[in-house]
Amino acid sequence: MAPGSAEAEVLGRAFLTRVVEPGDEVAGRWVREYGVSEVVRRLRRGGRGLPGVSGKRWAGLRARADRAEPGRDLTAARDAGVRFVVPGDTEWPRQLDDLGDARPLGLWVRGRPSLRMWALRSVAVVGARACTEYGAHMAAGLAAGLAERGWVVVSGGAYGVDGAAHRGALGAGGATAAVLACGVDRPYPPGHTGLITRIAEQGLVVGELPPGDHPTPSRFVLRNRVIAALTRGTVVVEAALRSGSLVTARAAQRLGRHTMGVPGPATSGLSAGVHELLRGDAVLVTDAAEIVELVGDMGELAPDRRGPVLPTDLLDPRTRQVLAGLPARGAASADDVARRAQTTPDDAVARLYELRALGYVERHGDGWKLTRQPVIPDRQGRRGC
Repeated sequence: MAPGSAEAEVLGRAFLTRVVEPGDEVAGRWVREYGVSEVVRRLRRGGRGLPGVSGKRWAGLRARADRAEPGRDLTAARDAGVRFVVPGDTEWPRQLDDLGDARPLGLWVRGRPSLRMWALRSVAVVGARACTEYGAHMAAGLAAGLAERGWVVVSGGAYGVDGAAHRGALGAGGATAAVLACGVDRPYPPGHTGLITRIAEQGLVVGELPPGDHPTPSRFVLRNRVIAALTRGTVVVEAALRSGSLVTARAAQRLGRHTMGVPGPATSGLSAGVHELLRGDAVLVTDAAEIVELVGDMGELAPDRRGPVLPTDLLDPRTRQVLAGLPARGAASADDVARRAQTTPDDAVARLYELRALGYVERHGDGWKLTRQPVIPDRQGRRGC
């Protein structure tokens, strides 16, 4: 095939996903400066190494290159219902370009929906693997609420908060995508094989690594930058002070994405990392409406939060002032009430009779006193407690 052709570009990028680690900015710079074909040619043929790496590292890359078989990887992917999406494809999410030289060389995608279209209206929900019942409950509830509002819930497919978020979205009949730190044909963790299979059937499973590749601790950390870049904002549900989900949140902040946190008990170590985020630039959220208010379109506002309306809230402010002028126990003259309410005796008497009709006060000789249980007329004029 001709160097520089679309087919050669795809084959070359598939080759590089087998040779270099995800997020390798040196390799990303090579691709930007020399082009995919030249980087592949140098790695395959050896000779003088590319700049920015030691001789030892170049030899390691060359050893990987000798074993890489991109044609076989692409065939195995097709057989598993996986496609390889590269920059320039119509399905490529352009927001990933914000990662610069750390941008993925390509993404292996399992599932029918368009990754680009789904990413345009997506939110990451991440958090602790060993989460509490509260964390799992909040993650599932937030994800369900987002799904019901037409948002795609993106997470990492892990135990704890990730799994709860995926299940919450699926349970609401909504859309969810899992970004893995391994080959998308190899569900990880093994205990989530059923969940990830269901996500692939109803949503998307995405990863940078070629078919059959395994996860490592560093790959989990590097995977998080993709979650942050792919979505409009990141919500951290529970996270200790050292947590991979905080890596996702900080990556989101660097990329100019919205960063949100769900508060937990002040005594919980699993919420300490979230609280530290909230002390910085992250925004406190407690439900899906508050998340959508941040990441959604103009006008998608969360409802005002108000406490219960008390009967006295319905009174005229000056009438409430007269009511407040009555002592908690015993009776008071109209003159005393007027003085405490800072009004005239005539105005106080008029408002006391109004309060009497509403059941708040009663006459007691020449004075006035509070009733034990005010009776408030309803809209039909009936009297009730």
